[in-house]
Amino acid sequence: MASNLPAPEGTEIQEPPTAGAWGEWNPTEDSVRPVRGKHRVAKQRGGLARSSTVLGVGVIAAVGAGGIATAQDRPQVAISLPSLPDMPDLPDLMPGGSGDGITGDGVRHADGGSGEAAGAAARTGIIPQQSDRRADAGELLRNRILQQADSQHAAAAAQAQAEAERIAREAAAQEAKAKVEAARKAAEEAAAQAEAKAAQEAEEARKAAEAKAEQERVAELAGSYSLPTSAYTLTSHYGVSGSMWSSGYHTGLDFAAPTGTPAKAVAAGKITSAGWSGAYGYRIVLQLEDGTEVWYCHLSSMSVTSGSVAPGETIGRVGATGNVTGPHLHLEVRKGGSTIDPLAWLTSKGLDV
Repeated sequence: MASNLPAPEGTEIQEPPTAGAWGEWNPTEDSVRPVRGKHRVAKQRGGLARSSTVLGVGVIAAVGAGGIATAQDRPQVAISLPSLPDMPDLPDLMPGGSGDGITGDGVRHADGGSGEAAGAAARTGIIPQQSDRRADAGELLRNRILQQADSQHAAAAAQAQAEAERIAREAAAQEAKAKVEAARKAAEEAAAQAEAKAAQEAEEARKAAEAKAEQERVAELAGSYSLPTSAYTLTSHYGVSGSMWSSGYHTGLDFAAPTGTPAKAVAAGKITSAGWSGAYGYRIVLQLEDGTEVWYCHLSSMSVTSGSVAPGETIGRVGATGNVTGPHLHLEVRKGGSTIDPLAWLTSKGLDV
């Protein structure tokens, strides 16, 4: 390698002859004559200095020139550099390229720097701008990572928002469904209450209609039935037990009234029997249209003894005949040959006894 160190002051360097190929160079007697005096190098014009320094410089120059020539004769070797992501080609940064001040021998000459440092940089393949480009590539990679993180964060946020919206929609749907269900139940309850109220009102109306019908029936019956006598007092009811009756209990209803008080037909019918009847005294049997028999006993006299009679028609008089303790009308009601309570039967016909 050629040296750029300057020669000592006062020394003139003579280049060795170059005629064709390099040959052996032998120093002359004059060139190797020792320096006398105070070891100063004498200036010689037109020749080489006789000193070891000049010899050394010449040898170095010869070796450097030989190295250059040998390097020029050798074939070129391609140098490959590792590529970085998204890093453009760098032809201008290669040794010998344009714009970097480095010659084909790998030495930087433009900036006047050290030749050895430039040569070491060329041998190791390190380019000055390459570290900056690597820093730019690292910055670019960091930016890409940050962009990817931001993108992932935005995607996660969008997904979370979509999930929240889905949950909100489901909650709204559930709430609407609950409201519809509550409205349906309320409608069903209202319908059930209305139905119950209508049923109650219908029942009340039915009962009122039945009561009215009963009143009308009683009123109609009242026009068809009549009390057996007037100005009376009830003294003995049906079913009362005692030794005064042969059956052991009272079989009729006693209307105590003065002798001669009219005894009337309780309903339309016909007289089937009239006359003396032992303990009953004078007795009249009135048979109604439905077959019911009404007995009038203890009469003092009999006005009608046969034929049909109308309701309220006088058929006899109250008396004290037969087995009695005082004047009264003993009234018996018989259905199918058996006695029933006269008070209940008269009341069922709409009569206020």
